[in-house]
Amino acid sequence: MSPVHAIPENFQIFDTTLRDGAQQEGLRLSVSDKLRIATLLDELGVTFIEGGWPGANPNDTAFFAEAAKSLTLTNATLVAFGMTTRVGMKACEDPLVQALVDAQTPMICIVAKSHDRHVTDALRTTLAENLRMVSDTITYLRSQGKRVFVDAEHFFDGYLSNPEYALDVVRTAAEAGAEVVILCDTNGGMLPSWMGEVVSAASAIGVDLGIHCHNDTGCAVANTIAAVEAGAMHVQGTINGYGERTGNADLVTVIGNLQIKFGWPLIAPEALQELTRISHAIAEIANQSPQARQPYTGTSAFAHKAGLHASAIKVDEMLYQHADPAVVGNTMRMLISDMAGRANIQIKGEQLGHDLSDRDTAARVTDRIKDREAQGYSYEAADASFDLLLREELGQLERPFKVDQWRVFCDQTDLSEAILRVSTNGEPSRLFAGDGNGPVNALDMALRTALEPAFPVASRFELVDYRVRILDTGHGTDAIVRVLIDTRMDGRSWTTVGVGSNVIEASYEALADAYLYGIAVLSAPVG
Repeated sequence: MSPVHAIPENFQIFDTTLRDGAQQEGLRLSVSDKLRIATLLDELGVTFIEGGWPGANPNDTAFFAEAAKSLTLTNATLVAFGMTTRVGMKACEDPLVQALVDAQTPMICIVAKSHDRHVTDALRTTLAENLRMVSDTITYLRSQGKRVFVDAEHFFDGYLSNPEYALDVVRTAAEAGAEVVILCDTNGGMLPSWMGEVVSAASAIGVDLGIHCHNDTGCAVANTIAAVEAGAMHVQGTINGYGERTGNADLVTVIGNLQIKFGWPLIAPEALQELTRISHAIAEIANQSPQARQPYTGTSAFAHKAGLHASAIKVDEMLYQHADPAVVGNTMRMLISDMAGRANIQIKGEQLGHDLSDRDTAARVTDRIKDREAQGYSYEAADASFDLLLREELGQLERPFKVDQWRVFCDQTDLSEAILRVSTNGEPSRLFAGDGNGPVNALDMALRTALEPAFPVASRFELVDYRVRILDTGHGTDAIVRVLIDTRMDGRSWTTVGVGSNVIEASYEALADAYLYGIAVLSAPVG
């Protein structure tokens, strides 16, 4: 597909994760966090990084002070954010404006009211005074050698209320020397079909325009693309869509759409291939779970479950994918469930290194998977348990240890005890015990005691996540329990599943599979 527009000579990607994104509920970034994220954003190749509001926020002031000493950017320019001078005050006398100068960034972005009601009701001043504040602030910052962007706050709502005044704010900013005026959908209430007319009206002023959208209608990315199609050549957003309320336009998706769909080379192809890694790394630093269903970079973005899809993908992966996942550093995943057909099983087996080209073998494995799913098992996230099941069906599973019996004892304290009868490497079975904080921890300790002497690698296994789901909750205490356990060793992690009539039984199965996979598969000698 050819680009909607010719490739632009100067397109700007403005990231505000460190400022607007940090306003998300439950998200707090330290100075160290901000420095690490800024480095990742620079590696991605964004044009500008808005670092925060110096003078108004002590943490942001500290960030800019540290950035001036230790942050080296190769691709991006650091931007300080602030507001116009206050009502009745000259910009040269306003300490908050001076804090912007002191931040030592070459670029400053100031927010200006462009909605008449916000001027009269929130600022409690006249429309003329607000225009003076905009002009005076830009003029002063320019006199200090700064480049200036202006965020026209509530522009779209302001345009619908009083289009003449909203455009006056844009015109005033342009005449005072603003390089780009960014039209802000601050309340996030716009729809894509409404964007073109408003952006086109502002374009008639002759200043370069940007777009800043919030996601309150779920349309932030779509609105951003619509504004670009109308002529905005500067996009603002946050990585992973972080931000206040429902968030900001997700720059991950915006970059993916503009680069892959429009064909615009906004960032280097090798940087685009790092999009998934950088998206997840920033989530980790921000202490936010990566969004599995996030376009382009989510773990489910190229995951396939339906058997019909898998049959087509065996012929051509792109028959059910809108883009090559490798372009953004992601991978295609085949999910195994009761919806899976033989093609799903064959593709997933190939991904795990097993030959399931024989139709009878694949059909037999598929039938067993469906039977196990009917019992409550789920292999969508439990690749390790699925791998063990395949090896067993193919006659390739070596069992270096065997648990003949196990028991767990719990009392009214937090301490639990587990006793196992285990044989290793064909030796006679012996009793082993372990205690821990709860029954699962006790089972883990008992397994370690039994297995580590024969298999020292087990000492490096670390249980990192444990999830319980009650199935058929209508059955009350007779319900089936499913447990997923994530285990890690030397930076590699694997997931196993167990099902039982109670949480201890399900936990034991998932835990035993975790040790079996780590010892028999990951640590088995090659060849």
